[in-house]
Amino acid sequence: MPFDPSVIAGCRVNTPATLRRAATLPAQRSLKKDWQAAWLARAISMIDLTTLSGDDTPGRVRRLCAKALSPVRADLLDAIGLPHLTTGAVCVYHEMVPVAVEALEGRLPVAAVSTGFPAGLSPFDLRLAEIERSVAAGATEIDIVISRRHVLTGNWAALYDETAQMRAACGAAHMKAILATGELGTLKNVMAASMVCMMAGSDFIKTSTGKEAVNATLPVSLVMMRAIRAYEAASGYKVGYKPAGGVSKAKDALVYLALLKEELGDRWLRPDLFRFGASSLLGDIERQLEHHVTGRYSVGHRHALG
Repeated sequence: MPFDPSVIAGCRVNTPATLRRAATLPAQRSLKKDWQAAWLARAISMIDLTTLSGDDTPGRVRRLCAKALSPVRADLLDAIGLPHLTTGAVCVYHEMVPVAVEALEGRLPVAAVSTGFPAGLSPFDLRLAEIERSVAAGATEIDIVISRRHVLTGNWAALYDETAQMRAACGAAHMKAILATGELGTLKNVMAASMVCMMAGSDFIKTSTGKEAVNATLPVSLVMMRAIRAYEAASGYKVGYKPAGGVSKAKDALVYLALLKEELGDRWLRPDLFRFGASSLLGDIERQLEHHVTGRYSVGHRHALG
């Protein structure tokens, strides 16, 4: 979609109303028993199981891939009737893309963080080259980071141009644009940045790198989901959403899914339009499913990914 400054000028966010609406979500009646188990299983299917540490090793990535393919004990999956459940994808640094591709053997997508992650401040030609190299190595999803300074200075045309070039570099791979919302200053900036990235061709918009002081929040998610809804109304194109960082508990995942269903509808409750960027979330969901099936909680370390 061509860059349209009038779209940015039309961005409006009622911050007090947004905060009030977000504050009501955790207090809504919670799901119980079989319904809760079903929604938690759906959450697992939409996790980008992630390792983005400086001490990542091929062995750690292979273990992560094995966990992605078998995210919950087989007896628990059999008990809830989902023996073939997997996560949505595995997300790694570029250096580990070949390892993940080999380990997954095409059974799940490999997502690579790119473009000078997490700061996004490396030379632009190198950011584009990094995308191209990750795609060549087998990544089918690329998580790019935007230049936050363009948002903070209101240079929306520059943000559009950079994001469009990144999208072109991705080729057939899906692109998730990371806004780093905790560093954008206002919810209005979050709305405007979301619209610009979608106009520039992003397949997903994503809250955070997970490395900022503030990552995914419900108010930010509400604003980004409404931007997605507005963009679909204007263009007819459905864009995915990915909250990342800060979603580590099963109960929190259920709140995000409830918001997603209310704001965007059932079509977004699938891995092609929604992902959680998480690692520790899976362990807590597995504990909750074990309690659902057996009536007991296991100790947390049994579900560690490291």
